[in-house]
Amino acid sequence: MPAQSLNFTFTVNSTSTVAVNYPNTGSSALTLLSDKVKGDGYFGGSDGNHTLQVQLTNFIGRLSIEASLSSEPGANDWFSVPLTSQLSVDTTGLVSSASTGTVFYNTATSNIKSYNLTGNYVWLRSKIFEFTQGTVNAIKYNF
Repeated sequence: MPAQSLNFTFTVNSTSTVAVNYPNTGSSALTLLSDKVKGDGYFGGSDGNHTLQVQLTNFIGRLSIEASLSSEPGANDWFSVPLTSQLSVDTTGLVSSASTGTVFYNTATSNIKSYNLTGNYVWLRSKIFEFTQGTVNAIKYNF
């Protein structure tokens, strides 16, 4: 298992990269899938805990994580995984978290955000879609 966080990588114009920029000449929404990476289930892990860190600059679009339970996944073996955002505490002291399959940034967003997902997934990949502006600086993961 990794001793430190690893990055999802994307292949853009035949080049492997961690950061993805929306092209200045772009006029339509982009969809990008990262290369697959080994998840906790690949190594026989039993807790299934994974943590992601997403680093964005002026990003508008959607992000999701897809997983597979297959040892050699084909195109139809992938499914969206619910992401749990950081915990929040309201004025009464109630602690809550929100889960979503897709994170949507509809205004230009620059931040670093973490998410958790749980499952003994063999493979993971990240998906950037409806991407119309900005940069995904990195999507890091650990388990």
